[in-house]
Amino acid sequence: MADDKKKRGGADAALIAMGEAYEVAYWSKKLKITPAQLKAAVKKVGHSARKVEAYIGEQKHKAADRALIAISQPHEVRYWSKKFKVTPAKLKAAVAAVGHSSKNVGAYLAKKKTTKKKAAKKTVKAPAKKKAAKKKTARKASKKKAA
Repeated sequence: MADDKKKRGGADAALIAMGEAYEVAYWSKKLKITPAQLKAAVKKVGHSARKVEAYIGEQKHKAADRALIAISQPHEVRYWSKKFKVTPAKLKAAVAAVGHSSKNVGAYLAKKKTTKKKAAKKTVKAPAKKKAAKKKTARKASKKKAA
């Protein structure tokens, strides 16, 4: 059913007409979502603009909440510890250092791992150099004895 553009009252503004491209564009822009997300929201809660706005706001809040690490919740600590492959104590220390954002904690832990790997490589190379130096001195000594 086509939308009557001459009627501009509360009833018309309170509903989202998914059959009208300009309304879909308007509501998508206003709610900062894609037309497909708008369609899914309308299908879920109905054509009421107020209900759709509330539903979209709730979904955005849930998404933001999922990206945070709640150290006070043991199940969250277990989940994120497994995900980042660290102990719960290291996870808590990382959260204390950079905040509750899972993105920031992941970057912090990755940076820590790379610095540890670099430090481990440096310690491994040092004994190898000493062994090579000992072999050279042993060769020189054997050459002197042979001559």
